[in-house]
Amino acid sequence: MTTSVSAPQIQSVFDATTSTVTYIVHDGPGTACAIIDPVLDYDPKSGRTRSISADKVVEFVTANELRVECILETHAHADHLSAAPYLKSKLGGKIAIGHKITAVQQVFKQVFNLEPGFRVDGSQFDVLLEDDQVFHIGRLEARAMAVPGHTPACMAYRVGDAVFVGDTLFMPDVGTARCDFPGGDAKTLYASVHRILGLPPETRLFMCHDYPPQDRPVAFETTVAEQRAKNIHVRDGISETQFVEMRTRRDATLEMPVLILPSVQINIRAGERPPPESNGISYLKIPMDAL
Repeated sequence: MTTSVSAPQIQSVFDATTSTVTYIVHDGPGTACAIIDPVLDYDPKSGRTRSISADKVVEFVTANELRVECILETHAHADHLSAAPYLKSKLGGKIAIGHKITAVQQVFKQVFNLEPGFRVDGSQFDVLLEDDQVFHIGRLEARAMAVPGHTPACMAYRVGDAVFVGDTLFMPDVGTARCDFPGGDAKTLYASVHRILGLPPETRLFMCHDYPPQDRPVAFETTVAEQRAKNIHVRDGISETQFVEMRTRRDATLEMPVLILPSVQINIRAGERPPPESNGISYLKIPMDAL
């Protein structure tokens, strides 16, 4: 096995508005790459979208002559709209997500009373990944790791010595993801986190978000060893019972994310808009007293 396979090159693009990190994983200039969790800019006041964050990804991929093989979603995000279709149109690649996205689609088809033609079989995505499924990004071997708890469909991606954890974990001084969305479960998240923390101590972990305390700058890379030693919610010695009690108590105090209503409607469609109505405009719904 070559060094490049064991330690992929990783470029991050941080979107400050949504505190989201998009990753480009590759094996050097001129090789294949994967894009993980891309962001489409969305203004909730006007309903307008822009591609500022996604265009930074396009710029890097183009400048390094990378070939996009896949656009990976760790889950159907509630805090930003996916730019996967935009990037696919510009760069190619297949859009992939965990196969249990179907459970999320079933729930939110009801919440938003979506059109009868909206299918809950995940067919909006090019690829539905199973737990432990191995796939390749050029010469890089990748593995999908099911890590439910935040949502039923959450998937982490392991590429060499790096794992892209989605919303399961945050930096050690921030903790873990909430579990109060439909289908979320704190006990399940605890097991998922410990699946990640059971990897070798030197494994690099890449967060999807960072919400830093005021006394440090944004950061989104850590290690299994650091998380086990310092994570305020799940460091070594914190039991499942303690975690579930903490997570349940904390989640009860949290407001819904600002963009949850537009984001989920778009993201369960693999980033596509709802079908346009008779005037040619696509509309998003705001269910009242439903969440």
